Amino acid sequence: MPLVALTGGIASGKSTIARRLAHHGAVIVDADQLVRDVQQPGSPVLSAIATEFGERMLRPDGSLDRVALGARVFGDETAVARLNAIVHPAVRAESSRRFAEAFARDPAAVVVYDVPLLVEARIGDPWELVIVAHAPADVRRHRLVELRGLTQADADARIASQASDDDRLAVADVVIDTAGTLDETLRQVDDVWRRLDEHISARATARRA
Repeated sequence: MPLVALTGGIASGKSTIARRLAHHGAVIVDADQLVRDVQQPGSPVLSAIATEFGERMLRPDGSLDRVALGARVFGDETAVARLNAIVHPAVRAESSRRFAEAFARDPAAVVVYDVPLLVEARIGDPWELVIVAHAPADVRRHRLVELRGLTQADADARIASQASDDDRLAVADVVIDTAGTLDETLRQVDDVWRRLDEHISARATARRA
């Protein structure tokens, strides 16, 4: 029952790695999607956000105005902490439910939690393996500017708002270097998958012995 964490800074290539692992058969649980799911209209989380930060955080249809919320909390550590105190417990509960659901369907599944804020919020969880997608900050800055249309200042601010590269690398069991070509990245992911597959096979053999 390998429970794997996949993390990396913004524009680090983490999504590419997740897609490749899914191609091999991994069950991907996407933390960003969980955040959106627990903030649906009518949810306790969305109600708490509106109470904490004001009804102006809601669109006319009752959904979350993510741009308004981002503008309200970005760069304000106290506001970010208040938001995290609302969102993180709900995401933790929902992710645990989905992990359990995946293992109930297939006890031999490889479940990968695609989680940007691993270092900030989930490092203490019982991960079998922590995979870190890594590219130097200048490479990620270039991707944000050239591929996502951010300004240089916005790109730098986004990178600075996350955990440092050193902090992420310090918790890594496996580092996938995404600064090279796509094929180079995919080859590294394939190697990790073989490692996981061998680990599962070894466990199955030990149980039968």
